[in-house]
Amino acid sequence: MTIPAEMISLLPQQIAPVDPRQRALTETYLASRIDALARYFLGLRAEIDAQLALSLPDAAGKAYPYGRCEEITREVYALLATRLRLAETPVERWLHEFIAHGGFVRSVWGVLREQYFQNALQVGGLYVDVANDTVDVAKPPVEILPLETSGLLAVRDLAHFRRTAEAYWGATVYANHVLPSLAPLLPMVSVSPGRLRPGLQSACDYMIALMCRDGFEQAEAWLRDGPPPPAELAAELLNQTPADLRPWTERGGDEAVAACRRARLGACAADDRWRQARVLDYLRSLQSPPVANPAPSAG
Repeated sequence: MTIPAEMISLLPQQIAPVDPRQRALTETYLASRIDALARYFLGLRAEIDAQLALSLPDAAGKAYPYGRCEEITREVYALLATRLRLAETPVERWLHEFIAHGGFVRSVWGVLREQYFQNALQVGGLYVDVANDTVDVAKPPVEILPLETSGLLAVRDLAHFRRTAEAYWGATVYANHVLPSLAPLLPMVSVSPGRLRPGLQSACDYMIALMCRDGFEQAEAWLRDGPPPPAELAAELLNQTPADLRPWTERGGDEAVAACRRARLGACAADDRWRQARVLDYLRSLQSPPVANPAPSAG
């Protein structure tokens, strides 16, 4: 689905401003057809549910679709893109015309009503939540609202992310002094009730781009001033981390800060290959089996 030129400067998954053009296109092609749109997206959701419910394990001990807004939204968006190439149904033809005249459909991510993280679709001036039941499974699976009244906001900074993680996940958030080479992009370590292991935050496209946007300045500030992870938490992470990603010294915090400064001097924020290599390192850290003798805890 083509993104208009004026939106190219947006971060990945960033909520786009609804300018007069998008508002007018939404009014012309979609506003009077909300019920039909909702039925259409319910149909896409049913197709995706049939696949994901069989393939995904329980999240935090709760059955699908709980906690699966990212996976559901991603798959519905991909299915929608495929369907719009043919545009066989009335709804698909309306959406095709909407896009042909400059409307956009994009995957977005943010904080919903200052309560929890949420993935959704933005269709011009509409908020289309195709995973509305992934926090409260009693809710309808699909919700469509005007974006301006939906309550979906972009994550402003690391402090905003941490407050939401603490409220939504019950998380405790620390500075990433454990995997210093990943700290410019993933400066936080979180631990939450019901989660099997501590996690680096946040590996979503938006947060990675947000860390790059200021040349890792706010990442460095958090790594310098934020609380280090307790020794037992650091040891748990290190026990599951490939040897080449662990700190070289016992001063993992200093290494993490230095990594931000090196990345800034090397203009790594604009280097797609560097960023992709760090993401691959992160994925490798998730797949690594525990080692027999983990390195000393980083401080």
